[in-house]
Amino acid sequence: MAKFIYRMQNILELKEKLEEQAKNEYSIAKARVEEECEKLDAITRTKEEYECRLRNQMNNRLVIADIRQSTHAIKTLEFKQEEQQVMVLRAKKNVDIARGKMNLAMVERKTQEKLKENAFELFKKELIEVENKENDELVSFKYNKSNEEG
Repeated sequence: MAKFIYRMQNILELKEKLEEQAKNEYSIAKARVEEECEKLDAITRTKEEYECRLRNQMNNRLVIADIRQSTHAIKTLEFKQEEQQVMVLRAKKNVDIARGKMNLAMVERKTQEKLKENAFELFKKELIEVENKENDELVSFKYNKSNEEG
């Protein structure tokens, strides 16, 4: 019996590897977004703590140096917060890019798999045609042999 050999198997394997690599890049990009969001949350919490401390300082004894220090810390944290928001947006864009690459790799792999399936179906049809031809020849041979004897 004939054995099916897909002549573009190496391309299919390459597409599978590229898809796996794209999936890994996507998961790394998602992890990066989560990391950046956690940093943003930490900055926001720290800023809120300083704002609370400033309110307490304003309500208690007025110590100008402490108030200035808290105000400066809040402004610094606001700047860091804005920078971190930019980092989060950049990381989200990277996730979108990675998702696009992953989707493209999946489509290419599925296309190759479909081509392989089509080639296998064609192989099966050709195999059936060969078997039918052999059967026809065998029947024809037996029929001719029986007519010669009779």
